[in-house]
Amino acid sequence: MEPARSPVSHAAFWDGLYAVGQDGWDLGEAAPALVDWLDAGGRFEAGSKPHGLSADWPRGVSADWPRGVSADWPRGSSADWGSAGAISGPPQMKSLTEVDARQPTPGSTATPARVAVPGAGRGHDARLLARRGYRVTAFDFAEAAVAEARRLAAVEAVELTVEARDVFTLPHDHAGAFDGVWEYTCFCAIDPARRDEYASVLHAILRPGGVLLACFFPLRDGTDGPPFPVSRAEIERVLAGRFTVLEAGPPPRSVERRAGLEWLVRARGEPAAPESAPREGREH
Repeated sequence: MEPARSPVSHAAFWDGLYAVGQDGWDLGEAAPALVDWLDAGGRFEAGSKPHGLSADWPRGVSADWPRGVSADWPRGSSADWGSAGAISGPPQMKSLTEVDARQPTPGSTATPARVAVPGAGRGHDARLLARRGYRVTAFDFAEAAVAEARRLAAVEAVELTVEARDVFTLPHDHAGAFDGVWEYTCFCAIDPARRDEYASVLHAILRPGGVLLACFFPLRDGTDGPPFPVSRAEIERVLAGRFTVLEAGPPPRSVERRAGLEWLVRARGEPAAPESAPREGREH
């Protein structure tokens, strides 16, 4: 018999939160980290080789993180994912204008890159990416989120595919289908025991060499959630063997209540390791 799964692994949990207005993860707009990356020339490329790590990326950022940030989501009618006040953190991420200065200008590829947005919610980030010319597929398994994402895309006349899906099922029919993935607040919403599985999903749906852009949140101690806390060490662990990290650091801008709690990563998906062939005969 399989062990009982956390409530967060069931769509009904999230639909219930939407129904009573406990949807504090929704910023009502696209994430500043994504907006700034795109505005600075960052891009997902269709079938091309991702750029390597810039030579002047800062090294040796301290792994120590602020302690004692209270986790108060969800609480009452004003639930939100994040601390009400900004806290100090590691040195700010290098200007994304510098980081992506050598990338091609938008529109230089004949075929738009395909980008997946797992756990897309109402689709604010997905619509932004679609408006920037990408072929975007947003995934969520909460009916309320899917319905609203589709409605907002129609209202804004944005071409966007929205699929009602459990993200853990995506490799079945989306293996290697995307050039890029944007991850924000899905990693911290799933059962922490499934984070390795989720990293494998992201790796599986990206083509080899595709780019994962992820803004991990909230960087704090503790075990309560959602949003469930994350750490730099855990981020590095789940990406290892699947992705090569190209850049990582705090984004230049966050909404005030999340300042100091976010970690932006750009990573390249590596080819899947070949399965070991069965050995013939016995070892002596």
